[in-house]
Amino acid sequence: MKRSWTTWAFVGGIVLLLTVFLGFQYNWLVQAGDAEREKMQKRVEADTKMFADDFNREIQAAYFNFQTDPKSWASSDWTEFNERYDYWRSKTEYPELIGDFIYFDAAHKATLRYNPETRVFDSIAVSPELEVLRTRVETEPNHKPILRDELALVMPVHASGPVMERIRISESEVKSGPKIKMPERIGHLVIKLNRDVVVGKLLPALNAKYFPDGSYKLNVTDKAGAPQFQTADGVTTADASGDLLALSPDNFMFFANRELMPKVRERKAVISQHVESHTFTKEQTDSNSSSVFTIELKNDGAQKRQSVIAGTAYTDDGWKLDVQHQAGSVAAFVNGEQYKRMLFGIGVYLLVVGAVLAIVISALRSQRYAQRQIDFVSSVSHEFRTPLAVIYSAGENLADGVTQDREQTTRYGQLIKAEGKKLSTMVEQILEFAGARSGRRSYKFAETSPANIVENALAECEPMLEENGFAVERSVAETLPSINADADALTAALQNLIQNSVKYSNGTRWLRVSASNGNGKVRFVVEDRGIGISPNEIGKVFEPFFRAKDVVDAQIHGNGLGLSLVKETAEAHGGKVTAMSEVGKGSRFTIELPQV
Repeated sequence: MKRSWTTWAFVGGIVLLLTVFLGFQYNWLVQAGDAEREKMQKRVEADTKMFADDFNREIQAAYFNFQTDPKSWASSDWTEFNERYDYWRSKTEYPELIGDFIYFDAAHKATLRYNPETRVFDSIAVSPELEVLRTRVETEPNHKPILRDELALVMPVHASGPVMERIRISESEVKSGPKIKMPERIGHLVIKLNRDVVVGKLLPALNAKYFPDGSYKLNVTDKAGAPQFQTADGVTTADASGDLLALSPDNFMFFANRELMPKVRERKAVISQHVESHTFTKEQTDSNSSSVFTIELKNDGAQKRQSVIAGTAYTDDGWKLDVQHQAGSVAAFVNGEQYKRMLFGIGVYLLVVGAVLAIVISALRSQRYAQRQIDFVSSVSHEFRTPLAVIYSAGENLADGVTQDREQTTRYGQLIKAEGKKLSTMVEQILEFAGARSGRRSYKFAETSPANIVENALAECEPMLEENGFAVERSVAETLPSINADADALTAALQNLIQNSVKYSNGTRWLRVSASNGNGKVRFVVEDRGIGISPNEIGKVFEPFFRAKDVVDAQIHGNGLGLSLVKETAEAHGGKVTAMSEVGKGSRFTIELPQV
C-alpha cells in the first residue's frame, strides 16, 4: 500500500463490481415482482371464483334440490318433498340457511307454509306482506329466481311433463325463429333464506376458507350498491370480482338428480329399458330477458318428445363480490414489497461499500501513523543525539583536563546543564503524551488567575526569547475572571505554543501573547509572523506525530507531539484549541476555556 493510487483503484474496482451486482439485483427483483404480481393476481381471481362458486352452490342446492314432481303439489303428497328436505339437511353445512317455505297455489288460490315438525304444508291466512309477495311472483312477466330485497328464491311449478330416467345434457346457442310457449304455471314455491345465516355464517366461513390471512378485504353489495357484507372499509378498486346468488343453469347442481332421484323413484316402474338421448336446448321466450330450457327425448325407436325443465335464466338481481388487497391492490402490494427488497439490497450495498472504504481508510491511517511513528523515532533520536554529543564532548574535555581555566570550566558546566534540560524536556513531553494516551495522566485543578498563567509561560521562555532577539507583546485584560485549571499543565501548553512561534519564525522576530474574556470564556492567544501553515495541513497539526512537509524539508527539529499535547490539555480542562494560519504571514493559536 505504498502507492495510494493502486489502493484506491482496487477500491474503485470493488465498488464498480458491487454496483454491477446491484444492477443485476434490480433486474431480478423487477422480474420476480412481475412474476409474483401475475401469480397473486391469478390466485386472487381463482380464490374469488371458488368463493363465489361455493356460495352459489350452497344457494343452488337450496333451489334445485326442491324441484319436485308437480303431481306432489296437486295431490298434497309431501313424501318426495320431505325426502328432499331431509337429504338437503344431511348434506348442507348450514341447515338453518332456509328460514321458511311458502307455496302459492295458483289453481286453488291458496297459500301454504311448510311445517318442519308436522312435515306437511299447512294452509295459512294471507298477511299483507304475503299478499304483496304473492302478487309480485304471480304477475312478474319475466320470471326471476331470486328476489334480492326479500333474499328469497322463487321456483315456478309447471304442469307435469314426461318422466326422465336418464339424461345427457348439451347446451346450444339461443335459436332464432319462432318463440316457444311456456307450460302453464300451477304455483310458485318461495324459499326464504335466513339473512343472518347468509351474512353471519356462510360469507364469513368462505372468507376464512379462501382469504384466511386477512391480506384481502371483501365487500358484498347488492344490485343497488348497498353493502351486505364487508370485512374492512369499502373496496375502492377490486382486484377480482364474482357474482353471488347466481342461479343460471350453466352451472346446475345435479347432485339431487344423481343421488336422490333413485331413492325417490325406486317405487316406480321403469318406463322403458331403451336408452334415450336428450338434447338440452336454450331458446328465447317472448321476453328478451329470460330463456326456457327444453329437453328433447329421443329413444332408439326414433320417437321424439319434448318438455320444459325450467325457466331459470340468469338474472342481474344477485349480489356482487369485490376483493381488494389490504395494500390497495395486488400491484401496490407487490410494488411495496419490491421497494422494500430494493431498499434492503441498497442497504447491504452501502454497508459493504462502507465497510470496504472503512477498512481501506483505516489501513491508510494506520500506515500514516506508522510512518509518523518512524519519523518520530528518527527525529527524537536526532534530537537526543545533538545534546548528548555536546554533553559527551564537554564532559570529555573536562575529564581530560583540556582546560584549567575556571571560567571555561563554568561555561562547560552551563552547556552541559542546558543540553541536559533539553533532554529532560523532551523526555517529559514523551511521558506526558504516553500518559495522556493511556488515560493515566492526572490533573490538579484549582482556581487559577489567567494573568499568572501568561506571566509564568513567558518567564519560562524568556531565555529563549532573549537569545533569539524576539519582541514580545503582552495583552492581558485587567478584569479577567478566574478559571478552574491545572496551572502547571496549562502553563506548559501555552509555553509550547510560544516555543513553536520561535521555532517557526522564519526570521521575523515578533510574538504576541494575549488573554481576554467574552461569552463566558477565557481565551489565550499566541500570534506570530512566521512561516505559517498550508490550508490542507492545518487540520492535521493537532494529530500526534504530524509534521508538515515543508518543516521536514527545512530540517527544523521537532517530534510532532507538542500541539497534540496542547489539544489534550485544553480538552481535559473542558475547552478547545483552534488554529488559523496563512502561509508566509504567520499563525494564530487560541486556547478557549470556561470561566469559573
